[in-house]
Amino acid sequence: MNPDLDALKPYPFEKLAALKAGVTPSASSPIALSIGEPRHAPPAAVLDAMRRFEGEVARYPATAGLPELRDAIARWASRRYALPPGSLDPERHVLPVNGTREAIFAFVQAALDRTRPAKVAMPNPFYQIYEGATLLAGGEPVYLDCPPANGCLPDLDAVPADTWRDVQLVFVCSPGNPTGAVTPLAEYRKLIALADEHDFIIASDECYSELYLDEHQPPAGLLEACAAMGRDDYRRCLVFHSLSKRSNLPGLRSGFVAGDAELIAPFKRYRTYHGCAMPLTTQQASIVAWGDEQHVRANRDAYRDKFAAVGEILAPVMDFPTPRASFYLWPAVPGGDDEAFARDLFAEEHVTVLPGRYMSRAGENGDPGAGRVRLALVAEIEATVEAAYRIRRFIERRA
Repeated sequence: MNPDLDALKPYPFEKLAALKAGVTPSASSPIALSIGEPRHAPPAAVLDAMRRFEGEVARYPATAGLPELRDAIARWASRRYALPPGSLDPERHVLPVNGTREAIFAFVQAALDRTRPAKVAMPNPFYQIYEGATLLAGGEPVYLDCPPANGCLPDLDAVPADTWRDVQLVFVCSPGNPTGAVTPLAEYRKLIALADEHDFIIASDECYSELYLDEHQPPAGLLEACAAMGRDDYRRCLVFHSLSKRSNLPGLRSGFVAGDAELIAPFKRYRTYHGCAMPLTTQQASIVAWGDEQHVRANRDAYRDKFAAVGEILAPVMDFPTPRASFYLWPAVPGGDDEAFARDLFAEEHVTVLPGRYMSRAGENGDPGAGRVRLALVAEIEATVEAAYRIRRFIERRA
């Protein structure tokens, strides 16, 4: 077997299962705030499309996807990020994928050059696929701490030039998982300038881009930054988007990669061998989803209601960054022991949360995830509010 498999760390939910093993929870109904799996209803029109095109399972799909799907994606991205008309070519700049997780992992395998130092920079805390994909591609992770003091964003100016020299790929996650932090347009522009200087690729994971709290301030994106700089070739830049969070369709496994045509073309060639073409039924349903914004606005409204309710309940007893986007809260836990907090909360209140240290790595400045927990506000509002009241009761009982 590939010896790099031995370098993989246990997945966060493996650690969580081990933490809960042997713990008998209270008799209260279980509420999970640990997994970022949307529980809102999928759009009816998308489900209708799946039924209407179910016979398409009898045909092989092409790696590049249907022209109609690529066109729907290009039109959505161009509207969303105010790209110059025609600058995002569906034929050259867009590739449908089976969700961002699969695509991110696959792209790292295709992109890293093992014949020279292959460092991959990523936010810390982070989505563990960045790290696992890097290790299995023979690369070396470089963890960029995202402390609350810096708005839960990495300090690009603090990264030494000799570190950038060996970096081949940089991951951005905006809105961030688990922090909900949003990368400003100016930071994207700074990172693009660094990529030009040191010749690395920027991979921007934007799968939470449509879950934002201020309807008038949608998060910026990497392609938007390219357009603002007049870079209509999107040189060195790729974005990863998904219908999982935007449209409550995590099981559809549908997303896209878009950006630099000189990166898309070889990635498409890799995927042809990889055997991961999106089923035609899924593609037809995705066309419907990318073409409708009404269900997305309703989704944002539901999350706003939950953030407002949970924030009011927990603010007196927990300290957390004011979220701008995503569906996560990233609070510090009283006493500072995130594992003990998660274990005891499960035992006493039957609420499951994810210890922050399970999503981060310790470095010279400590562990940016330690002492925090991730709360995924994915359930319907009644269950989410009930979980918040149980957490507050748990904390007040120990005060």
